[in-house]
Amino acid sequence: MKEILEQIKGGIFGVAVGDALGVPYEFLDRDQMDKKPARDIIGYGTHNQPEGTWSDDSSLTFCLMDSLCNGYNLDDIASKFAAWFYENLWTPRGFVFDIGITTKNVIYQYKRGMTPDLCGGLDEYSNGNGSLMRILPLVYFLRDEADINVRYDTIKRVSSITHGHLRSVFSCFIYVEYALLLLEGRGKFEAYHTIKKPVIDFAKQNDFNPNEIQLFGRILEDDISKQDRFNIKGTGYVLRSLEAPFWCLLNSNSYEECVLKAVNLGEDTDTTAAITGGLAGLYFGYDTIPETWKFQLARFEDIDDLIKRFNDSLN
Repeated sequence: MKEILEQIKGGIFGVAVGDALGVPYEFLDRDQMDKKPARDIIGYGTHNQPEGTWSDDSSLTFCLMDSLCNGYNLDDIASKFAAWFYENLWTPRGFVFDIGITTKNVIYQYKRGMTPDLCGGLDEYSNGNGSLMRILPLVYFLRDEADINVRYDTIKRVSSITHGHLRSVFSCFIYVEYALLLLEGRGKFEAYHTIKKPVIDFAKQNDFNPNEIQLFGRILEDDISKQDRFNIKGTGYVLRSLEAPFWCLLNSNSYEECVLKAVNLGEDTDTTAAITGGLAGLYFGYDTIPETWKFQLARFEDIDDLIKRFNDSLN
């Protein structure tokens, strides 16, 4: 029981710390980051927030966890997302200061009565990273689910609350499948090479659009770790937001090195570092996240309490 609790703490605090590291640098490009790279948690910057402030990435991750504490219910998950936006649920300092356009539109549609898993955009241009950034809690929730079809369906439905296109759903699926192997204690390279064939086979068996699956070639066919840094982007496009954490983790030897690599890619720094931080915290462990970073987080005790409640709900 203690082991899974520590694994949850590693991943979830990994998300929040990565997010808080990236918030002050959001929208700065690669050249700007290279001239003055991130080295520590700082305050203010882009959003003029105090140090330790996390963004919508962590807020929606916490909302998903909070909902899952009472079991899997899509309507409840969506209602918590709406409560975040309208009532400041799981905001770091009592107000929302950052929200993606797609997520905002989805919350409007949900409040108007649309079914949660039909709210997310289905067109090719609705492939931001807004579902990938919050999907990590499903790793713990699905850890005992042996049926890959059930895992995929759950991931699809939770992603589709905000992002329903195959590209976004499949990105979340790859991320969760990889993280599940890390949760088992697999090495980061072993886990990476292990997921490739089953994921590709699953896509073929379900007749997924091969043109879509081909887009994931740098992860599933090639070795993403061998890409040059120049080819790894920190943009808000979901495919790049999936490639970046794989590249950062496979080329790092510590949580700190990994998330700083992510932030220093520039652009969507908070989300790239949050998605990366989830994997890095899960893999390297809660105790490897620098204490000065963890304890600077807004609402540290509240996050810790949520993690304990979530852990209790899984047992």
